[in-house]
Amino acid sequence: MYIEGTSGLWEYVIGLEVHAQIESKTKLFSSSGTTFGAVPNSQVSLIDAAFPGTLPVLNMVCVEKAVRACFGINANVSLVSSFDRKHYFYPDLPRGYQISQFYYPIGRDGWIDIKSQKGNVRRITIDRLHLEQDAGKNVHDMEEFDTCIDLNRAGVALMEIVSNHDIRSPFEAGEYLKKLRSILRCVGSSSGDMEKGAMRCDANVSVKRVGDETLGVKCEIKNLNSIKHVVKALEYEGKAQVRCIEEGQKVRQSTMLFLPDTCQTKVMRYKEDSQDYKYFPDPDLPPVLLSLDYIEGVKASVPELPHEKSKRYMSDFGLCETDAEILSSDIYVANYFESVVRQNAPPKIASNWIISYLFSLCNEADIEISNSKVTPSSLAEVISLLQQEYISSKSAKTVLGHIFVHGGNPKDVVDKLNLAQVIDVDLIRKWVKCVLIREHDTAVAYNNGRHKVFNFLVSQVFKESKGRASPSLVQSVLLEELKNIKI
Repeated sequence: MYIEGTSGLWEYVIGLEVHAQIESKTKLFSSSGTTFGAVPNSQVSLIDAAFPGTLPVLNMVCVEKAVRACFGINANVSLVSSFDRKHYFYPDLPRGYQISQFYYPIGRDGWIDIKSQKGNVRRITIDRLHLEQDAGKNVHDMEEFDTCIDLNRAGVALMEIVSNHDIRSPFEAGEYLKKLRSILRCVGSSSGDMEKGAMRCDANVSVKRVGDETLGVKCEIKNLNSIKHVVKALEYEGKAQVRCIEEGQKVRQSTMLFLPDTCQTKVMRYKEDSQDYKYFPDPDLPPVLLSLDYIEGVKASVPELPHEKSKRYMSDFGLCETDAEILSSDIYVANYFESVVRQNAPPKIASNWIISYLFSLCNEADIEISNSKVTPSSLAEVISLLQQEYISSKSAKTVLGHIFVHGGNPKDVVDKLNLAQVIDVDLIRKWVKCVLIREHDTAVAYNNGRHKVFNFLVSQVFKESKGRASPSLVQSVLLEELKNIKI
């Protein structure tokens, strides 16, 4: 995707720094909890608050989750990694420095394959994955004149995943983030829930003329908390940089924020040189030493990755590529789908109901499919009733919609709402005869060779039965009665 300027075509050059919160009950260096939405400052230990004399102790669960993430993004796991102190001063950073991995990160040289807008496979390389602790949070709306500080997040374990500048459009940036989030959720390293701050992104963007090897001056857009915002921010900033250059001005290296209401970026501060954080090894933490046996053990526990699931769904279940990718891209959706299939529901039919109907219900209610009252067993039973022609397709939607809101057993809901299909041949014959009397000319046309009108006659019988007649019986009885119509 190119930017069309007055002087020709321009190209985006994008790199993303993703901060993903590790799914752990306790923090990176303390035993404090990590529950989202807890009462402010209720999950803060003396270590998190940086009281003198306290020492950090590394949480090895967080290390394991980071190693799992490395395998998910095809990165090399370091046998030796270490923590450093990154110095900067901010009210929500009690120590005056952040403990991070700068010189020796836990993972290097990874990659993720995505698809461009044209459908081509694009490989986005990843420079590093390192562990670090999060800062607290400044709260500006609790007091009229003062800023309050909540340290609940201080010390929460983060993985920072830094891509190289391989991304060439805002669309590709969005696809990369979707794929990365899907992988992290699949391997159990992070929830990737951007609404709860479990995944945030800093986007670096510059522009260059198509075919030019010289890179432009980059700007960094900080703390983007949704994929949609990342895409919109990059689109705006890329076009703004092109306008700036074509008007004869210079792009200044800067740190920016994104304004969602206007979909624009705004400069927070300019950078003349790279900020010097004065990194040095943290003397309170020994190097992290991982054995080959440990790394292989973690690797063996990593589940099937989304792209591997997608291929299996196509080969084993006969799904098309699009449906397979949709179902495999989210671990909760994949687990739901496979649970339905394990209960003898045909995979293609299960896939259609999940993608075409359940997704819309979940999106409207803003819930995960795993939290839906329509359980995998409920969907499998509805599909079974549908295949037995006990209910129609329309009735199946009614049943699922009712269960989604109220819960319940499918068979009980069918009986309660009187949705069972009529299989009484005599009653169906009565409806057919009523239709043939009313649509006599159409019936004659059918017998004269205009067989396309048959579907119309079938629809009229369904209308007569108020949608309750068995489709197969309607067709067979209708064909019998049409033979009695005189031309």
